[in-house]
Amino acid sequence: MRCFFHLVNDHEEIVDNTGIEVHDLESAMAQALLAITELREEIGVDIEDWSGWRLDIVCPRGTLLHSMMLNNTVH
Repeated sequence: MRCFFHLVNDHEEIVDNTGIEVHDLESAMAQALLAITELREEIGVDIEDWSGWRLDIVCPRGTLLHSMMLNNTVH
């Protein structure tokens, strides 16, 4: 199944238009954690404020499959 990973807060949305193929939701969640780790490495360890940001995993129809708050995952 194809999943898309959107970064979202109350004011912005960074949309993933490409997505990736995964076997199941558990695989998608593992890929989301990997993406968050890579984002953290790219930005650096001094991330000031992720409050309000989340990573939404959605199917091709736009249905929300799972959501991860970044401030809980990153810190």
